[in-house]
Amino acid sequence: MSVELVDYDEAIGEFDPVLGLEVHVELNTATKMFSGAPTAFGAEPNTQVDPTSLGLPGAMPVLNAKALESAIRIGLALNCSIAERCRFARKNYFYPDMPKNFQTSQFDEPIAFDGYLDVDVPASEDGTKPAFTYRVLIERAHMEEDTGKSLHVGGSTGRIHGADYSLVDYNRAGIPLIEIVTRPLEGAGDRVPDVARAYVAVLRDLLRALDVSDAKMEQGSVRADVNLSLRPTPTSPLGTRSETKNVNSLRSIERAVRYEVSRHAAVLRSGAKVVQETRHWHEDTGVTTSGREKSDAEDYRYFPEPDLVPIVPDRAWVEELRATLPEPPAERRKRLHAEWGFSDLEFRDLVNAGAVDIVEATVAAGASPAAARKWWSGELARRANVDGVALADLTVTPADVAELAKLLEDGKLTDGLARQALEGVLAGEGSVAEVVERRGLIVVQDDGALNAAVDKVVAANPDVVEKIRGGKAQAAGALIGQVMKEMKGKADAARIRELVLERVG
Repeated sequence: MSVELVDYDEAIGEFDPVLGLEVHVELNTATKMFSGAPTAFGAEPNTQVDPTSLGLPGAMPVLNAKALESAIRIGLALNCSIAERCRFARKNYFYPDMPKNFQTSQFDEPIAFDGYLDVDVPASEDGTKPAFTYRVLIERAHMEEDTGKSLHVGGSTGRIHGADYSLVDYNRAGIPLIEIVTRPLEGAGDRVPDVARAYVAVLRDLLRALDVSDAKMEQGSVRADVNLSLRPTPTSPLGTRSETKNVNSLRSIERAVRYEVSRHAAVLRSGAKVVQETRHWHEDTGVTTSGREKSDAEDYRYFPEPDLVPIVPDRAWVEELRATLPEPPAERRKRLHAEWGFSDLEFRDLVNAGAVDIVEATVAAGASPAAARKWWSGELARRANVDGVALADLTVTPADVAELAKLLEDGKLTDGLARQALEGVLAGEGSVAEVVERRGLIVVQDDGALNAAVDKVVAANPDVVEKIRGGKAQAAGALIGQVMKEMKGKADAARIRELVLERVG
């Protein structure tokens, strides 16, 4: 049924939104959840498979120990209880990219449950809505295997309807997944899209800090199912939910929530009922479209997986894993913000650029926080943007930037010379020291050579000299520039200024 959308603010004024998020996380293990098949991303179709991930008769699963360890560490980081005993189940349904016709998952006995994650939701860009902290309650985090991937060829939508034929790539089948399920998130009001985006952002940062996933949303390593419902008042029973599947960017999560709020409000205003269904998000048009009616748990005919023994994590081992947890990313950012003394805007820019880790490493290598920020958020950020790569993928290291900053601090390089040195390192000419030596970039500190250049420029510009002597000290800039040109940029402008003013009295 097609209905005209209700304005978002009107919808929020009339209904109370309730959000639920299911985040699927691909673990970065070398092999699959139940077999030794490799997990390399981007490989040729159907090359990362074996009998188990293809569901061939007689193939028996064996649990990946690293995946279990990662699952427990994720659960601990989410303040969850870790099950003393749990097991896998078979989730039965048919889909072409699932070769066994069931997914090995966890149903009533997840590895982790009853947790929470405190999320700092930033103020709105226009400043009209303040920042606040929202506690997201975690219902469960359970282990399962991923499915394969269908490719529908022909047609205009990339979906099965209208396609000429379909292909299936089973490379992804069997990759270890952790599904993190929240409890209904209530009380967010008009900030519900912001809460959704902030939660997934914080969760992504946490996964990276734990080093259990590359958390690349654009590659599907982290993808979110957005469940949303509306009810008349905060005390009313929960409304019928829709589930927008596999949303894989922070911006899209925010937009999908806003769209579904407006769509649900339109359906309810029209007197119709919201259908419990899965929906597809379309990034290009910013809308969702109907997928299939949503199945309930009983429709999947879960039963215990007979080929896998129950999991009984040793309590001492769980505590050992707890000791490996990193400082929570949000707390770490607050600490670094205070230690470095940056303004809120400066630090936010570093966070948005994904530069906090690399600036921290540069400071650890000996640079001042200000110098590290200057290079990574300035020249290097520009270069990364031009090359279309992440800062961490540039050939310049934190140690290189720290060395560059030290040469600047010691007066051995000017800003211009430092940029030339950086260009050389980026071009693969060697380390900072090697590039500086090969290109002859060190500042000339021989006063004899400087004096000769100053004398030459002063003699050639008597009119400028008279202006300076007449009280226009700013005119010295013209002479300083000419001396720098004579020295081919290899001089300290402050020292040249001293010598120029000394000459003209």
